[in-house]
Amino acid sequence: MSSGVSSPSISIVPGSPKPYDYLLKFLLVGDSDVGKEELLGGMEDGATESPYGFSSCGIDYKTTTILLDGRRVKLQLWDTSGQGRFCTIFRSYSRGAQGILLVYDITNKWSFDGIDRWIKEIDQHAPGVPKILVGNRLHLAFKRQVSEATAEAYALKNDMAFFEVSPLCDFNVTESFAELSRLALKRNGMSRTWGPSKVLSLQEIACHTIVARTTIYGIDQLPLPQTLKSYLKSYALTNKTRARMQSFIHRDKSKKNKYLNPTDSPPANCRRSCCIS
Repeated sequence: MSSGVSSPSISIVPGSPKPYDYLLKFLLVGDSDVGKEELLGGMEDGATESPYGFSSCGIDYKTTTILLDGRRVKLQLWDTSGQGRFCTIFRSYSRGAQGILLVYDITNKWSFDGIDRWIKEIDQHAPGVPKILVGNRLHLAFKRQVSEATAEAYALKNDMAFFEVSPLCDFNVTESFAELSRLALKRNGMSRTWGPSKVLSLQEIACHTIVARTTIYGIDQLPLPQTLKSYLKSYALTNKTRARMQSFIHRDKSKKNKYLNPTDSPPANCRRSCCIS
């Protein structure tokens, strides 16, 4: 496929009549039937017709605008088919991408195992592009085949943020795109020109106060509207994930985990009953 589908680098339009401040191109990748189209459907409506006229080539396209730390960020979202024959399409569309969402279905272990293949494609054709891991269909957690701990460990191993989302419940979808937007803007040096306000909004203070005094499950017991409960859950999980990622990013990489070689003698303070005869 022609490389004409590539998108220019991040567009900045200060003082412009355009209804956005930044323009980013994101790709959604993952095996087929993991619900990438559900993620697109969960975002506010925007243009859905590909500007390149390739709507029949296994590519879904949508634009949406999110508010990120007081700035309007327009996202061009490209959903590449998960079928193997569309890997060549991904190679073309990855040109000019500023962020990639790796999507799997938490009820399908096979789709999670396939993320390795997509990471290899990204490392080869879009090295250095920020990426996050997204576990879709959280509303089907009772059918879960991929534990949150397993996915989180995998994300940390590959230097990615991690979200579990549910477009059906409007849970964590916008937050995952917002986090990827932050990473993309930071990579392109935009974080030096602006950042989150140091003065927290009343809503932020209220959410922080409530979440700090209860648990995810305790939120369900609060006498609040269901929409507000969903927002509080999303706020709690997003901040929990961000804290874990910050801890991981700023870890002391000079420290190496110490492993005991099976051929080594047991420590002197180890009970003799621990020894294998």
